[in-house]
Amino acid sequence: MKITNIKATTVTVPLEAPLRHSVGSHWGRFVRTIVEVETDEGIIGLGEMGGGGESTEAAINGLNAYLIGHDPLQLEQLYWKICNPTASLYNNRAQMHAAIEFACIDIIGKKLGIRACDLLGGALREEVAFASYLFFRDFDKKTGKGGEETAEQMVAHAKALKAEHGFTAHKLKAGVFTPDHELEVFRAVANTFPKDGVRIDPNGGWSVEQAIRFGKAIEDLNNDYYEDPAWGLEGMRRVREFVRIPTATNQVVVNFEQLTQNVRATAADVVLLDTTFWGGLRQAWLGGVICQKFNIGVAVHSSGELGIQLATMLHLGAALPNQVFAGDAHYHHLTDDIIKGGKMKYRGGKIAVPQGPGLGVELDRDKLAQYAELYKELGGYAYDRDPARPGWYAVLPEQRHAALRKG
Repeated sequence: MKITNIKATTVTVPLEAPLRHSVGSHWGRFVRTIVEVETDEGIIGLGEMGGGGESTEAAINGLNAYLIGHDPLQLEQLYWKICNPTASLYNNRAQMHAAIEFACIDIIGKKLGIRACDLLGGALREEVAFASYLFFRDFDKKTGKGGEETAEQMVAHAKALKAEHGFTAHKLKAGVFTPDHELEVFRAVANTFPKDGVRIDPNGGWSVEQAIRFGKAIEDLNNDYYEDPAWGLEGMRRVREFVRIPTATNQVVVNFEQLTQNVRATAADVVLLDTTFWGGLRQAWLGGVICQKFNIGVAVHSSGELGIQLATMLHLGAALPNQVFAGDAHYHHLTDDIIKGGKMKYRGGKIAVPQGPGLGVELDRDKLAQYAELYKELGGYAYDRDPARPGWYAVLPEQRHAALRKG
């Protein structure tokens, strides 16, 4: 079997409301690139990555020069063709490789009649648990959703998500307001669900000193872990010295070189494995294997997925023996998806691992066309800017604005 063509389509899918974070905002939609890898046997594999537009599509399409004629079963060759370390030093191709690898694994599964998780040793579980992902959201006039700023508003949002999806763990995306305000909000959420696990993630937006002060103030809560409270391996290591909560990261351990340094320094107790950031489903799984050998915890991480990447996250979560924490997913913030059957369903805070061969999802061609047109209409957006704060840009760490917006 040989690859005959690779093509990319940029889509944008609306969110219920804009999602605010420490360096900017998701402007009420996700922009994603859908990748299709075609073969001479008529099997088409699906991939996905974040971002999009002409330059991203051109970069993906440019891989035809590398990969036409490549046997998609040869995943190790695929990695070295795309991610040669010397070439990637100047042009990091990890996320492009992830999208192509997803598609090749999808092809292999369809060819052999097995699931993606079977290529990773098989499924240890058929459902993967996820935490609620709580954001300070701007209000969306079209959906009537969002506007959470106060502790009362965030608790109401968390209650609604738990009632709808059954979440038993809750994650607050922080770094938007001052640490003192976010401490009030986080404690309110944790005290509302005392039997549920909680976690907070300011995306490295606090100074080490702020992070230590905050961490000490939440040590009494039922914390799963303390995610990226400060930036860098050294910052995380210093926080860990003073705070009695396991630390976690998806920002400063995203490849094997960084993982070796984390093993030596023990800056993060838990490594959050992202199938895109790590450069592929197989790469993230291998990172999990290494973590298992060093007794480092893992969880599945989210980078703003649609259904194709969510499928990779589910297959990863199914195959990881040390997946003891609920994963992350932005998925419940989406209003729609580009896969047949629509959005996957949460039951009891979990999503079932797809049963079909390969990734187990299929494209809805009408939805793909609809959201490709929406992207052409709306274009992209600047992830590191917040339209609610014109002229603002992140300087990390910094003291966030103290006053809540009125009206």
